[in-house]
Amino acid sequence: MTGARAGGATVGALLCEAGDRLRAAGVEEARIEARLLLGHVLGRKPLALPLEAHRPVTEADAERFRALVRRRAAREPTAYLIGRQGFWTLDLAVTPDVLIPRPDTETVVAAAVDHAGCRDAVRRVLDLGTGSGAILLALLSECPNAWGVGLDRSEAALAVARGNAVASGLAHRCAFVCGDWAAALAGRFDIVAANPPYIATGTIATLAPEVARAEPRVALDGGADGLACYRAIIPDLPRLLAPSGVAVLELGAGQAREVGALAESAGLRCVEIRQDLGGVPRAFAVVQG
Repeated sequence: MTGARAGGATVGALLCEAGDRLRAAGVEEARIEARLLLGHVLGRKPLALPLEAHRPVTEADAERFRALVRRRAAREPTAYLIGRQGFWTLDLAVTPDVLIPRPDTETVVAAAVDHAGCRDAVRRVLDLGTGSGAILLALLSECPNAWGVGLDRSEAALAVARGNAVASGLAHRCAFVCGDWAAALAGRFDIVAANPPYIATGTIATLAPEVARAEPRVALDGGADGLACYRAIIPDLPRLLAPSGVAVLELGAGQAREVGALAESAGLRCVEIRQDLGGVPRAFAVVQG
């Protein structure tokens, strides 16, 4: 990326060069990603940058941008490079200690809110494997009278979640606990949500480099068949759910039948398997049988 250096860097030149470099590295939507990175460096909205093509960029900012582009070309995720990711209506901080929240997971939030009945009546929410706090904070933002618990086995992830709770103005309505799923929890919840690790151990290496190499393996690895965490979570759901409560679990592709069998054996009744925007069965909602 030396072309913009000779005549002075501009927004348009930097975006063009970055797009070419990222595309050559196999990054999908390379131009969009280039805008996200340059917007981060300049403190500008990415969508506005094409309208500012002739705007000069200082050499210091150009170098910061080039450094980020080199890292993105090496397949570091953009969310980690800029330290932010949008989810639901929230702008969340993310680090390599947490899974990057994805639009597919918003299906879990939507299903939980829909099946919980009156949002004002929801009082207690539990998010198992909270990571960045994305699901818990999204649910609290939709249920104004609720208080929630986010549980994770990683203290580093919980630090990110606590920071997001503060930034979202929801810290007074939640607590974060370090633990192994729900083993140490008591009480009943109106909503229990979880996005557990569900990738089979042997297939992690075949995922996109951004996932396989960059995201925390503990948040991906679901054991030999991808179902280990469901086997740990589902037997506890009957004692965790309030009588009219709902539990919603995120599914991996092709896992609905196996997870459904585990739920049925625990005395739970499936009320919906909701597809994500790609048509993949993604949110598995159950109630007391």
